[in-house]
Amino acid sequence: MTGKRRKNVLGLLGPGFITAALVLGPGSLTVTSKIGANFQYRLLWLVPICILFMSVFTLITTRIGVNSDVSLIGLIREKYGKITGIAIGVGLFLVAASFQAGNAIGAGIVFSEMFGMSSVPWVIAFSALAGILLFFKTFFKILEKIMISMVVLMLLSFAVTLIISKPDWVLLIRQFDFKIPKGSEFLSLALVASSFSIAGAFYQSYLVQEKNYEGEQKRLCEKEGISGIIILGIITSMVMLVAGSVLYPQGIQVNSATEMGKALEPLFGNYAAAIFMLGLFAASFSSLIGNATLGGSMLSDALGMGQKLKSKKVRLTIMAVIAIGAIVAIVFRGLPLQLIVLAQGITILIVPVIGVMIYLIARDKAKRKELEFGTLLKIITLLGLVLLLAMALANTYSIFIK
Repeated sequence: MTGKRRKNVLGLLGPGFITAALVLGPGSLTVTSKIGANFQYRLLWLVPICILFMSVFTLITTRIGVNSDVSLIGLIREKYGKITGIAIGVGLFLVAASFQAGNAIGAGIVFSEMFGMSSVPWVIAFSALAGILLFFKTFFKILEKIMISMVVLMLLSFAVTLIISKPDWVLLIRQFDFKIPKGSEFLSLALVASSFSIAGAFYQSYLVQEKNYEGEQKRLCEKEGISGIIILGIITSMVMLVAGSVLYPQGIQVNSATEMGKALEPLFGNYAAAIFMLGLFAASFSSLIGNATLGGSMLSDALGMGQKLKSKKVRLTIMAVIAIGAIVAIVFRGLPLQLIVLAQGITILIVPVIGVMIYLIARDKAKRKELEFGTLLKIITLLGLVLLLAMALANTYSIFIK
């Protein structure tokens, strides 16, 4: 690879990794660890399926982003009206704001447990740091570097631990049976929801527009986007494998961050908890910034205030999401049940609609020869929509009926 070519490829690292880091938050690490600790390798088969759908939707939104001068919400607004565009943007903002407290708590709890003190000062400090970063003109470049370094940190930690923990590969193959064990239904839904994030895929179109790709870079950014999602799947799989190899034999159920940290003991020994805490912080702080950026950008765009990160109005709405998360985390010292139900309720309503909108915009642009949308891509996208609808129905039953 020539120096110029290498520079171009490295310059493309960003959007896909930001999406991966956005999806791989503290909730994802917790769910994946609990699955491995409680069911060993039995739900590993779900990961490649989720990553396939996530990759396809990310590919589609990447193509929409690089082949349009208008944002995705802008395209929805043009075709389906202003009210629809506002509804999509406000819905994404509410989902981001509702779950932002979890990211703030995740970032704060790391150092509160390490130093045996309240998490409140740390929640304030890291929320303030995230807000300060918004004032830098090179915010997007800073965001890229933070996300990439956080993802690499988690990837390396779990990769080395996986090698040392020596999973039972024969048992893994036997358990790869496409069945959902009794008692794992809720965790299975959570795994699918965290690995197949339609909101993350939606935001990918905005991230690539921030880069202003031209010429052959448009094709390279598609590969970069998918590579970021594949790395998300690799990390998710490794966390589950490590938990299944280390925690499951010990009967550890994973009810705290410290128990999750025991998964790294084969590599770090007595320092395992501290190292895992850094990984949890990486997941939490990257999601804290990424989730706020997503929610703020969507709301700003929906209200016609623009979507570029250099815009002061966009940065103010991003700060609003950060502030909401910090306030909820400080006041309630956790996620209130009502807020969780609200967030899940909004997600149930908005996620299938977002998926359908992505499909309709992609199909519309394909008709105008602006986007390659072959038969295989259509089939996988439609199957993904069926999965999103099934998840919505299952969550509706679980929250409001059961």
